[in-house]
Amino acid sequence: MNRGVFVMAVALMATLAEAGENWPQFRGPTCDGHSDARGLPRTWSETDHVVWKTPIPGRGWSSPVVWGEQVWLTTATADGTVRSALCVDRRTGTIGHNVKLFELARPEEINSTNSYASSTSAIDAKRVYVHFGSCGTACLDRATGKTVWVRRDLTCDHGQGAGSSVLLVGELVVLTLDGMDVQYLVALDKATGKTVWKAKRSTDFGTINGDLRKAYGTPIVLPVGGRNLLVSNGAGAAMAYDLASGREVWKVRYRGGYSNISRPVVVGGLVLLNTGFGRAKLLAVRFDGRGDVTDTHVAWRYERSVPIKPSPVVVDGRVYMTSDTGLLSCLDGRTGQKVWTERLRERFSASPIVAEGRIYLFGERGKAWVVEAGPRYKALAVNQLASGCMASPAVAGKALFVRTKTHLVRIEE
Repeated sequence: MNRGVFVMAVALMATLAEAGENWPQFRGPTCDGHSDARGLPRTWSETDHVVWKTPIPGRGWSSPVVWGEQVWLTTATADGTVRSALCVDRRTGTIGHNVKLFELARPEEINSTNSYASSTSAIDAKRVYVHFGSCGTACLDRATGKTVWVRRDLTCDHGQGAGSSVLLVGELVVLTLDGMDVQYLVALDKATGKTVWKAKRSTDFGTINGDLRKAYGTPIVLPVGGRNLLVSNGAGAAMAYDLASGREVWKVRYRGGYSNISRPVVVGGLVLLNTGFGRAKLLAVRFDGRGDVTDTHVAWRYERSVPIKPSPVVVDGRVYMTSDTGLLSCLDGRTGQKVWTERLRERFSASPIVAEGRIYLFGERGKAWVVEAGPRYKALAVNQLASGCMASPAVAGKALFVRTKTHLVRIEE
């Protein structure tokens, strides 16, 4: 399946005619980091091409989502006792709605590299869908900031804090809760918040401890055989579910692999799945199978400096990915063979984005690369902000919306 067919599938998620103006969920309108924007800046600094820079209260690694003149993101107090959703005016950078959603007397423990607001929201023309893992999920009216519905009964033991983002597809809000104790996906009616289906993971974990059972992934949707498949990687295995019913269609097992974060992407007729911690591997899987496809549908594997947190991007049949420690790799999407690698002296958590054949990579210490997609490494610019990024950026119009560790920044020519 080529990228054009993939875009047809994710038309369920966003009106692609509006895609250039909106960035409705994690990794954008097509959930793979691609933007159809033209004229994004190549260079910037703290003073160059910054339209506005707004301090964000609290701490959170969730990405911004954009619809119309609103930019939404989540945040939390440093101790996790209060979780909130913020609406920032796209034109001015002014914070409008600041909605306190959940308060906890005893928040769960999290990993020092995580935050209490790491799950990216989803947004449409009327509402925004906000998720804090087991702490709670809420739907808000975009115009008023008022709560439409809340769910606090969808729980698991995240172990290190929540991280899976919201998938908004058609009339469904899909959440992933892969904990140390239970592992499942759930689809909610986006208008009411009521459960449409719930799918428990079929992975046989045997006697392994709970830390090796958890994951933080976000699924994608693919059209296969006249229906839409929800492809989700988790600890020990990845599964494809029928989107309408939640029934498992196929799965691929992998040894080890847990705390999966990197989101699947498509190249040709393959879906690329990241096995997560425990030395990450990238598996290229044909997605037309049924049942256990571990021994029949894995086309290739790549095991060198595969990222744990950042997701890959695909441009013209090539796969680009940066490891957490900064090794940028380009692979042939058909074979998995390395085309080139380049060492970037930076650490990465944010997933890259692509526009006009340029790849944008934002590092944890404030450096950002603009790289030309192609058969050889070519850096077009290396930029610097005062604070680095844990969150992936958003694109709307001709602007980058970059959440650093301290601010939300609008960057534009």
